[in-house]
Amino acid sequence: MRLVFAGTPEPAVPSLRRLIESERHEVVAVVTRPDAVAGRGRKITRSPIGRLADEHGIPVFTPNRPSEPEFVEQLTELAPDCCPVVAYGALLPEKVLSIPRHGWVNLHFSLLPAWRGAAPVQAAILAGDEITGAATFQIEKGLDTGPVFGTMTEKVRVTDTAGILLDRLAESGAHLLESTMDGIEAGALQAIPQSTEGISYAPKIDADTAHIRWDQPALAISRRIRAVTPAPGAWTEIDGKRLKLGPVELVEESLPVSTIDIRKSGVFLGTATTAVRLTEVQPQGKRMMPALDWARGARLQPGTVIG
Repeated sequence: MRLVFAGTPEPAVPSLRRLIESERHEVVAVVTRPDAVAGRGRKITRSPIGRLADEHGIPVFTPNRPSEPEFVEQLTELAPDCCPVVAYGALLPEKVLSIPRHGWVNLHFSLLPAWRGAAPVQAAILAGDEITGAATFQIEKGLDTGPVFGTMTEKVRVTDTAGILLDRLAESGAHLLESTMDGIEAGALQAIPQSTEGISYAPKIDADTAHIRWDQPALAISRRIRAVTPAPGAWTEIDGKRLKLGPVELVEESLPVSTIDIRKSGVFLGTATTAVRLTEVQPQGKRMMPALDWARGARLQPGTVIG
């Protein structure tokens, strides 16, 4: 099939690469978000999907809005059979959805109808899900409500951060998206309406969600930190300044809530249940470092309260 791929961030790259390498399909163009300022140098940067398309000589379209008349005309002229989508980052209007013969097919990183929305991987970790996965579905007007072509499952490991889990889902999901394109081309795949039960939503993660409050249970704190790692990054406060946090380890002892205990074996912090051991932290203006090095360098006293 003639495909126009829509996507933007790094997790979309395995899917585009797989479709480019496919012998059954031709990626005739790519749609991605406009170049944006990124990095410490604040330079205008091409999206990861845009860069991969450039490497393969594939035309790249970067409309500010996919409803722009010029883009609609360009897509119409390309006459794609199908438009696979992975984390594109913009809503698609109905006049665009109707252009490809087989519509737009989205790879979403959850087992729909669970965790519809912008942050399904983070939501799964935050909720303590043991199993998650990915689904391919037909895009329609509603938010991730379209009928599903296929799914795959992935175990959520106790040490998974959102970044680590998303990397795995991006790779396995690429296989699912390719097989979905194959099935659609062969006429052997029919989308099935989503269940009306088990619907849940995963809104975009913001800085407030990443703020760690130590009066919560240790397990909930651990999940929250892993869910917002690497972005936007978990944080707490000490002396009025933000302190970024890496994943924590659960321990079998108790300390007063929000209180630090510094030992040779590490830096421990009290929660509403048992304590946690800090692994890495990042003070303002510095790099991530071992928590014990930070505590010693900051000359923290036992009993210091943070948060």
